[in-house]
Amino acid sequence: MAKTSFENLEVYQLAERLSDAIWRVATNWEHFAKSTLGMQMVRAADSISANIAEGCGRYNYKDNAKFVRIARGSLYETKNWLRRAFQRELLTDAQIEELKPIIDELLPRLNAYLASIKRTGETINN
Repeated sequence: MAKTSFENLEVYQLAERLSDAIWRVATNWEHFAKSTLGMQMVRAADSISANIAEGCGRYNYKDNAKFVRIARGSLYETKNWLRRAFQRELLTDAQIEELKPIIDELLPRLNAYLASIKRTGETINN
């Protein structure tokens, strides 16, 4: 199957990397932690890449930008769940060290992608 445009985006690939890393962590938790906090955390992380993909499939740049903003909100939600998991001693320092660089890189990339969408849209409309 040929790659679609969103699959070639570095920001999308980074979001997938975060989502997969969180999945690997949460699937090893005991049932209660997995079915409560784990499911919320995985959904939030999965939503980042899903919204990037959905935005790419929308008709115009304004719709695309809207979904990138939603993806950014999902990243913040993911950070919240990771904080809760760490406070509840579900995440180790080593797991945080694996996830933190991805998160730290993803927010600026989402912002840069959003800015590029807006520039492209403004150029098209002028």
